[in-house]
Amino acid sequence: MLGLSGCSSVKTQRDVAIVPTPLSMEKGTGSFTFGPNTVITVPTEEQKPVAGLFASLFTRSAGFTPKVQVGTEGDVCLELDKNLPEDAYEMQVSSGQIRVKASDSKGLFYGLQNLRLLLPPAIESSTAQDTVEWTVPEMTVKDAPRFGYRGFMLDVSRYFLPKEELLRMIDCMALLKLNRLHLHLTDDNGWRLEIKKYPKLTEVGAWKVDRQHLPFPERRNSKRGEPATVGGYYTQADMKEIIAYAADRQIEIIPEIDIPAHSNAALASYPEYACPVVKDFIGVIPGLGGKNAEIIFCGGNEKTYEFLQDVLDEVIALFPSRYIHLGGDEATKTNWKKCPLCQARIREEHLADEEALQGYFMGRMSDYVRSKGKEVMGWDELTNSKLPEDAIIFGWQGFGNAALKAAEQGHRFVMTPARVAYLIRYQGPQWFEPLTYFGNNTLKGLFDYEPVQEGWKPEYEKLLMGVQASMWTEFCNKPEDVFYLVFPRLAALAEIAWVPKNQKDWNVFLKGLDNYTAHLEQKDVVYARSMFNIQHRIIPNDNGALTLTLECERPDVDIHYTLDGTEPTATSPRYTQALTLKENVTVKAATFAGNEQQGKTLILPVEWNKATAKPLVNAASGMEVLVNGLRGSLKQTDFEWYTGAMSVTVDLQQPEDIRSCTAGCITNYGMAVHKPKSMTVELSDDNLHFKEAGKLTFTDDEIFREGNFIENLTIDVDHARARYIRFTFEAPSNCPADHVRPGQPSRVYLDELIIR
Repeated sequence: MLGLSGCSSVKTQRDVAIVPTPLSMEKGTGSFTFGPNTVITVPTEEQKPVAGLFASLFTRSAGFTPKVQVGTEGDVCLELDKNLPEDAYEMQVSSGQIRVKASDSKGLFYGLQNLRLLLPPAIESSTAQDTVEWTVPEMTVKDAPRFGYRGFMLDVSRYFLPKEELLRMIDCMALLKLNRLHLHLTDDNGWRLEIKKYPKLTEVGAWKVDRQHLPFPERRNSKRGEPATVGGYYTQADMKEIIAYAADRQIEIIPEIDIPAHSNAALASYPEYACPVVKDFIGVIPGLGGKNAEIIFCGGNEKTYEFLQDVLDEVIALFPSRYIHLGGDEATKTNWKKCPLCQARIREEHLADEEALQGYFMGRMSDYVRSKGKEVMGWDELTNSKLPEDAIIFGWQGFGNAALKAAEQGHRFVMTPARVAYLIRYQGPQWFEPLTYFGNNTLKGLFDYEPVQEGWKPEYEKLLMGVQASMWTEFCNKPEDVFYLVFPRLAALAEIAWVPKNQKDWNVFLKGLDNYTAHLEQKDVVYARSMFNIQHRIIPNDNGALTLTLECERPDVDIHYTLDGTEPTATSPRYTQALTLKENVTVKAATFAGNEQQGKTLILPVEWNKATAKPLVNAASGMEVLVNGLRGSLKQTDFEWYTGAMSVTVDLQQPEDIRSCTAGCITNYGMAVHKPKSMTVELSDDNLHFKEAGKLTFTDDEIFREGNFIENLTIDVDHARARYIRFTFEAPSNCPADHVRPGQPSRVYLDELIIR
């Protein structure tokens, strides 16, 4: 006799939301309860693993495991309905029974992931939870995804994520109904997959020197003989386990072997496949690599192609995926231009130039992959020359529009735009975030992304396979760093991939997200709470004061603030409109839900000087931050730093006594941000005739110091009086040869002009 479950009391029912949001979900009033006698039935033996995976969730947290058997009547009935589309499912939860229908095991799995999210988050716990009622609310769900390709790319080259942590990542992905894991397995910074024919790829290529105490862009290259101790790799046995684990969760793992560039780890192992003009030591790169990153596979050496074919033979045999990603991005042709073998190949194949040689290189390797029955994927730089036949292009640069060049030629494509879906970027107000690159890709910014843009030709949309978030791991030194940057933003990508165009709802999504993150907490997964932090903007207004605006991307929290330096509480003044600041003040603000603080406390020490809130003559866009009374952080992209025009004039609006003029600047060595070569201050009464009041000059040794720090550049002025003060900065030279960015232009960032 089946152990049918009864209805639990209405008061125990939870109002649960799901992410990604189902197409339709009608809720009832009662609930279904799982217990020791619950039986799950499946139509055939083929569906048993899917049901068994779900049943195993209860083993540790609930102390029982629902029985799984082939049959048609149980407490939880999984059924096949070939009339439903691929990946679609229907689910009906009543107080006495749950029925899940789908056309195949994938759809059944997705329906069970919904059940998992409907259960109390404690279902994810690794210890027994004796006081929890294992109930799910009554409801009827009909659901299907928007895109067939719902992807996540994880870079395990720059930071090697151990196998156990990768399996945890896969499980978190599966809960979001994502179905493609694109593994970036090779790069300059590490080769992460065992290739049995070429053991040095992991004996040498999987290990780099220890520069972990420095941010990625500041790490200098290794020297010959220096011990390489940081890294790791997946054996082929490891990878088989990972592939099987992912397949059980309906995730296809797509391997990427990046060629011809991002190949220093491979060439450190087998330098004979670099161009013969390369005479320098080739090592696994611990950071950006500088000129060493220009060392790529030789496009003219026939043995290079044989080597890569051997590597791909093992990759193709190992990965059941229909796809092999060959990279093709960011290949600098410096050595190809000088290499006699590459130049000979260009002549023999009647190619126009080195860019065409890359087209030949990628085309030849793609043909080999296709000859093995696989399909080829690559980054959107492949559109710079002849596209390999039927290659699938990943649009990443900017907003990914280079992929449309491929679509114009009839190629399928996936959108993973850096400006929106690169998870390496800051996910919230930068004052609170760990150091990384570039600007912000917030949760809300990703959620709002619509991959099908206005003005697309109709045929483009038909060629769009789906979307992908991409996690590059330059700034990760431990698994928690990776998970922090991935979650919860990966849930926003899942929402884009699943929910039909124009049907996303931010407020509904947030409810589902809070439920999802509650499950992550029970799994002891680190995730960011950046969505609860406050972004600020302070700009001068027309009344000689400053206007401060505060905002949080969560609409369901209140901002409370203080102006006396005390910590804000739920009883502090609630922020409802922009604040006007007229004097020295320390603003503190935080978000609250009821009485509970949600985000970190924002601290803004506004300090007044003669330049604060004063007009700037013919100001360039963004210059207002130079006179807003607030200093920037150690992140030059935090919106408190200005870079651009190198001359600015402050109008004090009346003659003032002047004794010193200061400009705040930042050095971020790894990002080639340095102080100016010189700073000149000039004074005027009429903005026409200026007299020099002082000048500072700096040597290259002073300019190109290593580190990340803020400096005040101050010129003392002796008994001067003026209305107009002009600051002029001379740009420094390009980064010197011994810099981590040799030959690249350096940039000047300023945060405040201070006149006393």
